Amino acid sequence: MNKRMLWVASGIISLIVLLSQCVTQPPQDLRGPAYAGANTCISCHQDIYNHYAQTTHFKTSSTKILGTFPGTFTYDDSTRVEMLETDSGRVQGGHLFHLSVGSGRHAQTYLYWNNENYYQLPVSYYVSAGHWANSPGFPTSHPKFDRQIPSTCFGCHSSAVGIKSVTMKGRGINETFEKGKIIYGIDCERCHGPAAEHVAYHAAHPEEKQAMHITAVRSLGNQQQLDMCALCHSGLKTPQKGLFGYKPGDAYNDYFFPDISGPSKPSQLDIHGTQYQLFTASQCFKQSRQMNCTSCHDPHQDEANNLVAFSKKCMQCHTQQPSPACKFDKMAVLNCVDCHMPKLPSSKIVLSGAYYLRTHLIGIYKQ
Repeated sequence: MNKRMLWVASGIISLIVLLSQCVTQPPQDLRGPAYAGANTCISCHQDIYNHYAQTTHFKTSSTKILGTFPGTFTYDDSTRVEMLETDSGRVQGGHLFHLSVGSGRHAQTYLYWNNENYYQLPVSYYVSAGHWANSPGFPTSHPKFDRQIPSTCFGCHSSAVGIKSVTMKGRGINETFEKGKIIYGIDCERCHGPAAEHVAYHAAHPEEKQAMHITAVRSLGNQQQLDMCALCHSGLKTPQKGLFGYKPGDAYNDYFFPDISGPSKPSQLDIHGTQYQLFTASQCFKQSRQMNCTSCHDPHQDEANNLVAFSKKCMQCHTQQPSPACKFDKMAVLNCVDCHMPKLPSSKIVLSGAYYLRTHLIGIYKQ
């Protein structure tokens, strides 16, 4: 009898072990055990997460392709690149679209996969213009399919990417990647830091109302908050270490080599990707001790084209009656932005006509 009970007990234990192995465990975050993953934030921050999921930061990389198919773009040398739907999937010049970069508010550019590397396709889709055209920084003279994309680009357009190997090649870095290993978009932990400890603590102490083991952006100094945004909104720079290692509060200068060419004048900056330099050159910024990006932008909200909301933020500081030349009075301002932060043409993007983006150089424009 005892042997029979022992056998039964042994069988039950074996079954428990087997079942425990079958229970699906949440996969570890690509960034390591210190990270909880954005989906973990939903249980306590559902409303914030739902709103943030509509923002351009959240959508800045994905597998969603917005371009129209079929489509074509003709280069100066008369070469035509076609965007087609095929049995294998969507292709551009014979290369399969692997993922898209850009939220699609203005545009999307696309990457294809080849031999453990990502390459940028030469033709992008400009949503607001409804055109296929050369990708930013690409020539209009001929198609170019060999632009390899380093992890630095993913550092601003994703939350993590699987890097298989890194080797030095002369002065450059040669990387290979793990296919499909990517956390799309900018997630909660890119701005608030690793959250696994935060999640574990509050799961064990549900009565605690103060956020523990997580970074509240408002707790950072003003320059630290500016540096957080400048990491990705100050144009192409030479990195001295990987951007995925950034934690809120880190200094921008620790991640990029100094620009030995010196600061450019605002008039010399293209509006594509240089929001930090243009904003900090503005008199509004220079005359304020505490102005930063979140003075105007709520990063958790999709505020695109809400000019009334932005104008109200202007009037929080500009409480005096506007200039007589202004057609609005301070009690009925509907649109400060189009006059003082107008859309200007970008020299980096070439379409059949000029491509306009909003400048972040706040000022008085004669036109």
